Amino acid sequence: MNTVCITGVGLVSSLGVGRASHMPLGARVLDEAGFAPWAVHPLPALDMAATIPRKEFRQMETFQRLGTYTAGLALADAGAADLVAEMDLVVAAGGGERDAALDEAILSELGALPEAAREAHVHHRLAHGLRPTLFLAQLPNLLAGSISIVHGVGGSSRTLMGEEAAGAEAVRVAAARVAAGTSRIVLVGGSLQPARWETLMTYAAFLHRGAWCPASARSGIIPGAQAAFLVLEDVAHAVARGARVWALLRDGAVDAGAPEGRAARFAALSAGPGLSVSPCAGPAHQGDEWLADALGAGLEAAFPVGVALAAWRGERTAVHGVGHDHGEFCAMVEPA
Repeated sequence: MNTVCITGVGLVSSLGVGRASHMPLGARVLDEAGFAPWAVHPLPALDMAATIPRKEFRQMETFQRLGTYTAGLALADAGAADLVAEMDLVVAAGGGERDAALDEAILSELGALPEAAREAHVHHRLAHGLRPTLFLAQLPNLLAGSISIVHGVGGSSRTLMGEEAAGAEAVRVAAARVAAGTSRIVLVGGSLQPARWETLMTYAAFLHRGAWCPASARSGIIPGAQAAFLVLEDVAHAVARGARVWALLRDGAVDAGAPEGRAARFAALSAGPGLSVSPCAGPAHQGDEWLADALGAGLEAAFPVGVALAAWRGERTAVHGVGHDHGEFCAMVEPA
């Protein structure tokens, strides 16, 4: 089996862009008014249009722009611009975004129509009012397509859905492919832009209401805009091309079970080879509560963000977490 290493890291969150904005994690940035009664960790000001061609930029929604921009950061960090033609891609993405203005217009029109005419009216308005990418329900794999088009990533492409577990599984699959020799180099990650009413409504049952408090003291999540992409490759491949190695990635494990039995499954995952951690001893560990307090819940992006931060730490770090509804996951990041 090949040894998997991280040679490129791209990270954006409410705190800013890159390593300097996240090491160490600074004071949290929170918008508690714009989407009350819910709070969000907002996207920072970014000049994403400067790195994404105008034609592509206009066709993307914010989560696509954010993911494509952050993927570019990881590729640049890895010095892998000349390897994109052979690079494989694994992306974790949600169900996309809505045109809220059109949705509101259609809903206002339906009240004046007889019930029998409403379905046809909705289809007509969506077909003629949405640009093609949104009419396709903003398919999750459009993020992977945007990354491939903008950055020239020409290998195989896989998109995973399933919120936090999808992000963890994307990292696990990418690492497994490098370890098995199926891929020499892989770009993997995810992105989230939650500051949209339709996104918040989707997760309303899981959201915290009211003033901020630590994750351990609240019953719901506070979502955060964030994206992380990683370039993974075999150590021998990285050394041969003279790449800087941030860290090694080992022992990724994901369990996407139901909420029942979560504690037992997470304990079993954490007791896997090289992954044993405790609150007071053993290797440093980076859990979902710690990240949620600082950056908010990242859903598909959460686990890639955790691995990115661990890679920058330069210490042996067990990255672990649980999904807001289901899924448990962990991996070990070690110094190169």
